[in-house]
Amino acid sequence: MNNKQVFRDFLKYVSFNILGQIAYSCYTLADTFFVSADIGTNGLTALNLAFPVFCIISGAGLMIGIGSSSRFSILKSCDEPKAADQVFTNALILVLVFASLFFCSGVFASHHLVKILGADSQVFEITNLYLKVLMVFAPAFMLNHVLQSFVRNDGAPSLSMAAMITGSFSNIILDYLFIFPLRMGIFGAALATGLSPVISMLVLLPYFVKKKNGFHLTRPDPAQVKRNTGTILSNGTPPFLTEAASGIVMFLFNSIILRISGNVGVAAFGVISVISLVVIALYTGLSQGMQPLISQYHGAGKHGQVQILLRAALITSILLSLTIYAIIFFYTPQLVSVFNREQDLILAGYAVPGLKLYFMACPFIGFNIVLSTYYISINHPLPAQIISVLRSFFVLIPMAWFLSSLWGMTGVWLAYPATEILVFFFALTKKPCRTSEV
Repeated sequence: MNNKQVFRDFLKYVSFNILGQIAYSCYTLADTFFVSADIGTNGLTALNLAFPVFCIISGAGLMIGIGSSSRFSILKSCDEPKAADQVFTNALILVLVFASLFFCSGVFASHHLVKILGADSQVFEITNLYLKVLMVFAPAFMLNHVLQSFVRNDGAPSLSMAAMITGSFSNIILDYLFIFPLRMGIFGAALATGLSPVISMLVLLPYFVKKKNGFHLTRPDPAQVKRNTGTILSNGTPPFLTEAASGIVMFLFNSIILRISGNVGVAAFGVISVISLVVIALYTGLSQGMQPLISQYHGAGKHGQVQILLRAALITSILLSLTIYAIIFFYTPQLVSVFNREQDLILAGYAVPGLKLYFMACPFIGFNIVLSTYYISINHPLPAQIISVLRSFFVLIPMAWFLSSLWGMTGVWLAYPATEILVFFFALTKKPCRTSEV
């Protein structure tokens, strides 16, 4: 296969996945926009307090989906269909286990989680209601991630994108319908979000009904379950941490901001967080677009094509970062006003400078996510795990506490770019691997 064809495939997969991920980020954009319009600052605060748990649910789905589908793609390239089917079956078993934990926690313990998340009496009830509904729908969120990942790695990225877009736009329509005409408030916002992955999976259903799928449910082989579980979780840890990092950042920053500036500060961070989800979605779409191709070429031993794809992804990441930060820098007041329908001057006073400082991290976020996914794609997850753990825990947490103690809210906003820059320099020391055990 010539280099032009490799590049055309790269553009196809990446464009489909970026569009799909942008659509997926509409889950939160729609909730934030309509809830802010209906409930105001308290609604924004409740969403931001509850959203870390949603990030963990989504991260668990991505962990299983990407961790298993990347392995599936390598086995498929090596012409091992039975082993590939075992990986798919094992992925569904893991979804059942993890989703059951989230579901039961939502039904029986959501109020305890809301206390841990820091909700005060002013926002406790609406936060608890929103969180409970999201956790009840955890099985749908996670299964949707897994099926989309396998469909994408099975050579149907356009269908995966269509499912994501359909689910996300249905969320927008249902958000408006439930919150305004039906007056269901924050419960309506949560219900609309929960129904979206169900609709997304309905779009994927004909792919299975018409038997176009190259992966199948099979009888679990006990000898393979342990090995596959370890491989899936190992490969899936970096995307889990990338997604969960958003939740960890929210939880950590919410705790610090509540101490510094109270609920209005948390609402301001809610504006930044929802924009951050769109930004992260762009980089996630890029990385997920390159992953099936790199896994396939790696499995086939075509390492020259693997390096071409990696270079293309890094260049695309740089171009994305320049575009994103230019939009944020020059249109900050307009972006904030979209989610500040009450025109709260204190909220705007926090959010406007916060956006410009927080998103100085853009080039480094893209570089770190692309490299993490690259290592997963070539079945070499350890460097990706180190990058992800540094971004999520070992650098971010002390950086946030240290900088906020020095400069208050300014330090809060600077903690994220400072973390990504330090991890970027670590990532530079890791040479991309040309080969790895299949």
